[in-house]
Amino acid sequence: MFCFQCQEAFENSGCTERGMCGKVEETSNLQDLLIFTLKGLSIYGKKAGGLGVPINEDGLFVAQALFTTITNGNWNDDRFVALIKEALQRREKLKEKYQAAYKAKHGKDAAGDSAQTSGIFDKVKKMFSGGDSQPAQQALADLPDAATWFSSDAGTFQEKAKTVGILATENKDVRSLRELLIIGIKGVAAYADHAAMLGKENAHIYKFLMEALAATTEEKTADELVGLVLKAGEMAVNTMALLDEANTSAYGHPEITEVNIGVQGKPGILISGHDLKDMEELLKQTEGTGVDVYTHSEMLPAHYYPGFKRYGHFVGNYGGSWWQQNKEFASFNGPILMTTNCITPIKDDSPYKKRIFTTGMAGHPGVKHIPDRAKGGAKDFSEIIALAKTCPPPTEIETGTIVGGFAHNQVVALADKVVEAVKSGAIKRFVVMAGCDGRHKTREYYTDVAENLPKDAVILTAGCAKYRYNKLNLGDIGGIPRVLDAGQCNDSYSLAVVALKLKEVFGLNDINELPISFDIAWYEQKAVAVLLALLFLGVKGIRLGPTLPAFLSPNVAKVLVEKFDIKPINTVESDIAAMMAGK
Repeated sequence: MFCFQCQEAFENSGCTERGMCGKVEETSNLQDLLIFTLKGLSIYGKKAGGLGVPINEDGLFVAQALFTTITNGNWNDDRFVALIKEALQRREKLKEKYQAAYKAKHGKDAAGDSAQTSGIFDKVKKMFSGGDSQPAQQALADLPDAATWFSSDAGTFQEKAKTVGILATENKDVRSLRELLIIGIKGVAAYADHAAMLGKENAHIYKFLMEALAATTEEKTADELVGLVLKAGEMAVNTMALLDEANTSAYGHPEITEVNIGVQGKPGILISGHDLKDMEELLKQTEGTGVDVYTHSEMLPAHYYPGFKRYGHFVGNYGGSWWQQNKEFASFNGPILMTTNCITPIKDDSPYKKRIFTTGMAGHPGVKHIPDRAKGGAKDFSEIIALAKTCPPPTEIETGTIVGGFAHNQVVALADKVVEAVKSGAIKRFVVMAGCDGRHKTREYYTDVAENLPKDAVILTAGCAKYRYNKLNLGDIGGIPRVLDAGQCNDSYSLAVVALKLKEVFGLNDINELPISFDIAWYEQKAVAVLLALLFLGVKGIRLGPTLPAFLSPNVAKVLVEKFDIKPINTVESDIAAMMAGK
């Protein structure tokens, strides 16, 4: 195995025997093979889409399959095997559609098509029914292996995976740019899936996911790959905007909200992850049952939405960031529902293994998975609710409240107050400290920065990075809290909207002229999508920590430094001084 997609990559180089996250070689290999098969599907998606063949259904599949490969998202090898097989089947179907569309338009078969490849899908179907054990080798001209390799035998998957992983690209700089693109679109894919669950889809996003994956099989120049990386940033902006529209049209715009972090005396269900549709359905199904619902980690911002405030049994947030879940899930005492990442490895003797559930694209071997909703229906959480009724209430681990809900609509409503505070000098600087939290001790840097920033600085945050400082008493500036939490990691879009609005209000030509510094914490692939979005918007001088990504080769890192002034974090004292000076 070789994996370097997250911030924990071994020695900031790559994991080769077992992931620092806990991922084993077999799982890593299956994820590599899934990406490989998605590239093949995308090659035909790009071809078919260019001829007007509808690709939304396959595009959503690509997005969801990519989502499963995000760090701490899914650990279930059986799920990856099933997805690989489905990707191959979808590729063959889409190939037939492409060939039919090509012939209809040009009056002849596509180049390389022949009698020996016609009816290939019939052979594929026969193979899946057990009637043929031979792999289907297609003979279309000038197509990469990802578009032609086929096997229905899961026993061959591990060996094939070893030939198609990250290191199959020998040139370090090409490899770096290809993986930066793939890692970025994994984040885009996650946001696209969330939006789709709420009925919002965009064919252009799916088209780009396929274009990007297909491009990694082609001989592209460095400049072409850099262009695609920046286009991924544009798609990240568009996808986060789509998800923002999906969330706010369904549940209203987030409002300033005080969230309880203590516990009540009733049994509870703890819901973690990002999927607000799952949250809605769980709240509806638990209403009147005597079971309370608590959020954990990235689900905290659900409290900010008006659509959820009517549920009296939606009582608070339990615990902190994802990496503390082993002890927090144990003390919660009731069932836990993981709607997305981050789920960490669960030991067989874990005190909560028999009361944790996954759903959506999350998964873990030995953990009950709640099936997807039927079209027009809802997921069935009755088993979780029944279990909750048999469990004791959560053990209290802290008391008090935390405040959030400062998404773009709420901050724009306070624009006059904010602008006046800036003009009067009461607010000297905004520091965007959005992104991810993680286990590294070096992440204490973000707590120290928050505690030591001058009292005339305001922190703008989104994502689980907030847990490094959102329970500190940092005060306010004229009634404006010094920590403004926009929400989940995708709500970094709100921070961009706020920045662009301030640029407009102050009559500036460049977003970099604003009194805003960016001190971003990254861990997994959604944070990379957010980073690419900021680069697309023209933001320069971003500090990125606690380490620069291992997937950036020295030459690619040099390009990003020269073009965008990306820099690693330094000492707390030097970074605060530089940020307050606008450097």
